[in-house]
Amino acid sequence: MSQMIEFDEAAARAVEAMYLTPDVVAQRARVLDLLAPRPGEHILDIGSGPGLLAEDLARLVGTSGRVVGLDMAPAMVMMTRTRLAAMPQGECVAGEATKLDFPDGSFDAAVSTQVYEYVPDMPRALAELFRVLKPGGRALILDTDWRSVVWHSSDEARMARILDCWDGHLADPHLPAKLGPLLTKAGFHVRRVEIVPMLASTWQPVSYAAGIMRAIHNYARANGAAKGIAAADVQAWYDDQLRLVERGAFFFSVNRYAFVVTR
Repeated sequence: MSQMIEFDEAAARAVEAMYLTPDVVAQRARVLDLLAPRPGEHILDIGSGPGLLAEDLARLVGTSGRVVGLDMAPAMVMMTRTRLAAMPQGECVAGEATKLDFPDGSFDAAVSTQVYEYVPDMPRALAELFRVLKPGGRALILDTDWRSVVWHSSDEARMARILDCWDGHLADPHLPAKLGPLLTKAGFHVRRVEIVPMLASTWQPVSYAAGIMRAIHNYARANGAAKGIAAADVQAWYDDQLRLVERGAFFFSVNRYAFVVTR
């Protein structure tokens, strides 16, 4: 059973800190490059989170355009609204990916990063995405497949148990492998698929790898018992990573997959 993370204010701040790290900033730049927003366009950001991408999009579409962020977590909605407060072309609303409260054909483009892997009903979510895009409109979807993780550990069996526990916070931790056929069935044309790696070949304290290590540690402490993982094992996993950091032996990599599609 999925044990979703509740994105309260503390969790939202932790996500914001992770999204401000250099490697996630680079990911955001690649997303913007692939989506290629243009002045005057109307763009929907599904699962806007702390609003960093929506803020960039609002600048790029300019005052003749429109950017709407959407998130189901009140703390994330507030963060995005704060970032967009000085931009009349930007707004954020509360809502869900499976029920987009917009008229048909409202947007030239849409983007969703690290969101659909949390959505249990993907056919419905993609049907809604298709509906709100204009004919010929485009979308960029980026999600992680956690089978792609390569993470050095002194105890591989324990690492596998911790990552299996972490999978439980998602509706589908392996969504990208299935996303192409789901998009085609929804009526989209898949134009491009690209890997966006999150790689830390050495330890950097301000990085996605450091942030996700803390997030997994906290999640496994709270939910590991349901998977038969004792709190002592969770702490031993975390302490092992810290020892690897001290020895210069830390290594982490996971792949995200960007799908560029048109309606």
